Amino acid sequence: MVERPGEVVSKAELMARVWPSTVVEDSNLKVNMSALRRALGEGQPGRRYVATVIGHGYRFAAPVQISAPHTSFPPVSAARPHNLPASLTRTIGRASTIDALLKQLSRHRFITVVGAGGIGKTTVALAVAEALIASYEHGVWFVDLAPLRDASLVSRALISSLGLAISFQDPVAALKDYLRDRRMLIVLDNCEHLIDAGATLAEQLISGASGIHILATSREPLRARGERVHRLAPLGSAPASVRLTAAEALAFPAVQLFVERAIASVEDYVLHDADAPIVAGICRKLDGIALAIELAATRIDAFGPRELSKLLDDRFRLLRQDRRTALPRHRSLAAALDWSYELLSMGERSVLNRLSVFAGAFGLECAAAVAADSRITGRDVINGIESLVAKSLVVADASGAIVRYRLLDTTRSYALQKLNESGELEMLVRRHAEHHRQILSRAAGEVEARPAADWLADYGHAIDDVRNALSWAFSADGDMAIGVALTVAAIPLWMHMSLIDECRVGIDRALASNGLFRNDHDDMKLYAGLAAALLHERGPLPEVDAVWTKALQIAERLGDREYQLRPLWGLAIGRFYVGDYRLALDLLRRFRSVAQERSDVADLLSCDRLIGSTLHYLGDQREARRQLEHTLGQHLSLQHSHIARFQYDQRVAAKYNLTNILWLLGFPDQALGMAQSALEDAEATDHAFTVCNVLIHGACPLALYVGDLATAQRLMDRLQDHLAAHARVVSRAEGDCLKGMLLVAKGDRGGLPLLRDGIDRLTDVRYRLRYPLYLGTLGMGLHAAGQTGAARTAIEQALEWCEQSDERWCMAELLRIQGHLLEADGAASAIKAAEIRYRQSLEWARLQGALSWELRTAICLAQLWRRQGIAKEAEQLLSSVYDRFTEGFETADLKKARSIIEELRRV
Repeated sequence: MVERPGEVVSKAELMARVWPSTVVEDSNLKVNMSALRRALGEGQPGRRYVATVIGHGYRFAAPVQISAPHTSFPPVSAARPHNLPASLTRTIGRASTIDALLKQLSRHRFITVVGAGGIGKTTVALAVAEALIASYEHGVWFVDLAPLRDASLVSRALISSLGLAISFQDPVAALKDYLRDRRMLIVLDNCEHLIDAGATLAEQLISGASGIHILATSREPLRARGERVHRLAPLGSAPASVRLTAAEALAFPAVQLFVERAIASVEDYVLHDADAPIVAGICRKLDGIALAIELAATRIDAFGPRELSKLLDDRFRLLRQDRRTALPRHRSLAAALDWSYELLSMGERSVLNRLSVFAGAFGLECAAAVAADSRITGRDVINGIESLVAKSLVVADASGAIVRYRLLDTTRSYALQKLNESGELEMLVRRHAEHHRQILSRAAGEVEARPAADWLADYGHAIDDVRNALSWAFSADGDMAIGVALTVAAIPLWMHMSLIDECRVGIDRALASNGLFRNDHDDMKLYAGLAAALLHERGPLPEVDAVWTKALQIAERLGDREYQLRPLWGLAIGRFYVGDYRLALDLLRRFRSVAQERSDVADLLSCDRLIGSTLHYLGDQREARRQLEHTLGQHLSLQHSHIARFQYDQRVAAKYNLTNILWLLGFPDQALGMAQSALEDAEATDHAFTVCNVLIHGACPLALYVGDLATAQRLMDRLQDHLAAHARVVSRAEGDCLKGMLLVAKGDRGGLPLLRDGIDRLTDVRYRLRYPLYLGTLGMGLHAAGQTGAARTAIEQALEWCEQSDERWCMAELLRIQGHLLEADGAASAIKAAEIRYRQSLEWARLQGALSWELRTAICLAQLWRRQGIAKEAEQLLSSVYDRFTEGFETADLKKARSIIEELRRV
């Protein structure tokens, strides 16, 4: 419109420009135009921007001046993260309040904005938060508690808003740990119905994280320790005066708001001097409550100011009789809601009532599916929403590609009461729950065929409605059969949103229900989901295998091949994690047999990937490389990574597994390139678990192997930040082990307790990947610290584990370390035993083709022989290994070997 000022731009042109590849309703355009007018501040004297040309389109009515673009731009500062919703309206009359809150937050860490419903608490809080985005290094985060009815979900709502993937049984403790060293503002909005839970969470966060500030909104104080209360005053209204002019009235924010909202209904509305005292009187009657004023102003198209004032007088007389105990401002808002409601048509009332069953945002399709029936058609619902948006009873969010709608908490509570009085509540909540079961059943069918981000964009917004539907379904008045079916359908949503503990709790509730409401298919899916949640949350414990086995037995009885594959995969992963590699291979062969009957390429390739990884740990590096390179080649034909079924991107997993194998086989440069490629691909998936796995199993270990401690430190810092936001029990312990290894490599004894604690925590959950190498590094560190006995014990434990589990990939390295410890003893017998260990290490390395381990051992043996006076043999041994390398000559081991060879040749 600005490109063609003064010209009419048709609706068709605008819709084609804004939504070129999307079919949208006409109401989308109307909603956007309304939001545009509000954002530009139409309603102030002389401010007219967008004009409607009825039947044709819109035109930009304000003068437009074209200026030459600047030839230089100021440097762009890094944007601070936040999740604040897009502002659809101007903040009117709250400048001094916002300034006061900004000053208070600089001195006090916890402030609650308190005021009556509809007075504008959320608007003020959002304005303050937006002004402070640049002030908080780790962002500003908004948490809307209005949709929640279960106090236990308060901390989880914050976790979701922060984008974390915390799967601890004590989410508050994990939150405090994550927030401990961060500077952040958290906005807890609409706390009044969850006062105790909100207060407890705020107290715990304030006490546990010194850089956290909290701005809460509530109709009453939270009464929590450290809380400062700021009571929000009503919008200022003009005093009563028959001589009040329009210009004088518009100096008061309540009148400004009234006029701006009136223009949204009647775009050519102008406040004249004759009406100014009447409009000011309306604002006084409504006690300066923003929502009440908005509701009144939207009816300016049907009634003039005088009639509006008279109707409100009538309503207040009734309220004074009916609600004598209500506070004045509560009466004012109730009056505005009652009055607005009574002016609606019967159809509009029904639509508003029925929409109140939605806890969160909804689209037109969902609204029609839930609210429409034989009496009210889908078209009636859509038309009703359009009308209710115009009357400020429904809020439209046009910030995304699809307009979504919601009811303000105050309006929703009011309409829900009306729905209950109409006798339709039971019918609507049932229909709402059943509709979300259908939605999530459809979503489950799409989850493996669509990118995760796109899938979540379509279905993630439904989480609050799913929670409410489940609460109803499992209540005394609910329907347990719907609850079970909805739980089954919700499992992919919980998993994709990393709501692992919520998933587990929901499944436990469904499994505890009366068995009459479940069938074998339900139980099969519930047990499979429960096992996956438990594996994420607690690690590969025996009870997890037991749940996988239940799911598998049911799937086999039903002949359901997909749900035979899921437990087989879970059981194989569990065996892999605990170091039972032979049984893991047996399970993977069973998996492959079933997968071949389904002819699903992704299943087969994921199986081959894990087989290759298992062969690596068993010590067959050449076959492991062949298997993984074949898998990677085949994965190029797949469009999606199937994160949903296998928990992380399998193509990326193949790459980071291959990283370690390439280094072992003597290709350090190729390994570094593969690690970088894996990390880039992981970041492209935007999937937390995949990125975490690349850092833990690929990039960080490789940096330690090649001796690049500076890069290892950078990657480790990145990993620690990532684990704080997305930690699971196992991954956090692995992260501590890797951090301990880095500190040991730097000669820092502080790495020893960290490494020991990480090993112990992994042992507690039976997780044994790289367990012997962790013990070997611990042994080296203990030896350097003078704890010789403990060092030898650690190495003996590592070698014993390798014998017990057949985990042979690091046998050569463990024998080398044991030889080093024996050599340090100094006794002739110990030195002789050390040489035997070195020779055994070389044999293991050559058997596996592990050229990098062979080089390390050759260095140790060559140095021993040099001290014994046999330099020629030492040089020949070390050169014979060094000369087989074709790359990686700038890595630490090869540089060290070259230096020793040169010294030996000079002897």
